[in-house]
Amino acid sequence: MNAPSALKTAAWRRALVTGASAGIGEAFARRLAAQGADLVLVARDEARLQALADDLKAAHRIQVQVLAADLLDSQGAATVAERLAAEPEIDLLVNNAGMGSKGAFTELPLAAELRQVELNVGALVHLTHAALGAMTRRHRGTVINVSSISGLQPVPTMATYGGTKAFVTSFSEALREEVRGSGVDICVVLPGYVKTEFLDRTGNPEGFGPVPDFAWLAPDRVAADALDDARRRRMYSVAGFGYRVVAGLMGIAPRHALRRYAGLAARHHK
Repeated sequence: MNAPSALKTAAWRRALVTGASAGIGEAFARRLAAQGADLVLVARDEARLQALADDLKAAHRIQVQVLAADLLDSQGAATVAERLAAEPEIDLLVNNAGMGSKGAFTELPLAAELRQVELNVGALVHLTHAALGAMTRRHRGTVINVSSISGLQPVPTMATYGGTKAFVTSFSEALREEVRGSGVDICVVLPGYVKTEFLDRTGNPEGFGPVPDFAWLAPDRVAADALDDARRRRMYSVAGFGYRVVAGLMGIAPRHALRRYAGLAARHHK
């Protein structure tokens, strides 16, 4: 049973969060639990998910389902999609699972780049399709797709990652118009540098060069702003004033200028 105090602030009754075992996904889970939402937590690491679930249930008296699944596996993605269409209903999907790589495209393993496309794009499309099918029938629900500010410009040495995030942003914008008036909302999140395991998992954290302290965001800041923006039915969520300025400038700058600037920056950090 949900805590009475939490029920007053809950915007969604039950949320499914992918990539929930760490970083931004974990921050989403903790924020939603504190607001009284029941959860379905998805990631590959069942032990980490279960530890998080036990913590959240004890702290907030909510229901938490652990769904260990590899979204790169067709059966794993299908299992999560089936849960999105099943009862009890999911009225918030947070598509947070993703991966990246850092380095010259021709020097990176092709298989890993294709897996990146399948997770960042293929799995997200699969789960969004399942969620929107159920939500539009019920005339209620929200999908939050975690993109990146990198998707607003070309990203040399992260060409595949930036390309997948550009897809996520454009895809979310298009779906927002498709579901307009249906009672369903789409919000796309555009984080900058966030203090997570992401850089280490690219296999080349040194390739990013020094990142000033002021540029780093806490995962909880990203999740808190995203949930607030989604609750207010906003299309975009960009955490941090500096990143909002950058996103605005990227929106008006000529593409050739963005490309040249990104190329110079990439060569500087080689």
